[in-house]
Amino acid sequence: MDLGLTGKKVIMNGGGHGLGLASLRHFAAEGADVAFLSRDPAKVEAAVREIDAAGPGKVHGTAIDITGDAEGYKGWLNGCLEALGGCDIFVHTASASGQGATGDWQRCLDMDILNAVHGVEVLTPALTESGSGSIVFMSSTAALETFVAPQAFNALKAALITYGSQLSQALAAHNIRVNCISPGAIYYPGGNWEMIQSAVPALYEATLAKMPMGRFGEPEEVAKAIVFVASPACPYMTGANIVIDGGFTQRVQF
Repeated sequence: MDLGLTGKKVIMNGGGHGLGLASLRHFAAEGADVAFLSRDPAKVEAAVREIDAAGPGKVHGTAIDITGDAEGYKGWLNGCLEALGGCDIFVHTASASGQGATGDWQRCLDMDILNAVHGVEVLTPALTESGSGSIVFMSSTAALETFVAPQAFNALKAALITYGSQLSQALAAHNIRVNCISPGAIYYPGGNWEMIQSAVPALYEATLAKMPMGRFGEPEEVAKAIVFVASPACPYMTGANIVIDGGFTQRVQF
């Protein structure tokens, strides 16, 4: 299937590892130009090499810490617009979870919510000009049912889904689609579940025991969905929340 991504311009506020990097590789393989960030210069350098090898498009990677720096983040977004020559797709993956701060309300608000809000504010004119703009927010199954403990990450990922749904109605007239992706437990080197396996093995084993498929998910299994939902191959989907969890969550969704 041709996803229609050749020449499309993708901005992701993450992408140095895990689900974000896997997604950027697929965007590049489909012929898109991409811009991304990471706090770690070494991760940016390594990710640029991987993405560049995956496809023919332009790759713009930046080492920057946007934690609590709204103006610096907006400046980075505008720099990406200039580097790529516009924006057709905005993927919001920035999260306090990657900093081990799932219980920090302010950091979760800044990273998981306000970085989405500021991204939409800065990029909406370019997404409108695209004529087929697409926004994808990364939420979590922790937003959909009680998981582990009451904490900021769970509550604010739920708020992100609500914001995305409302935004999809507001931006539809501008030919901008807005969808959410909610992964379940995804295991990869350097990720949260590798850390949990080492630090809290009882939680790791208990979660694994509840997996209907008998395993954790892999980044590629989420990345392919992100790329498809973001792409012009999915033109009539907006306001949706796509759950990718191997059947882990036990709820009925209509």
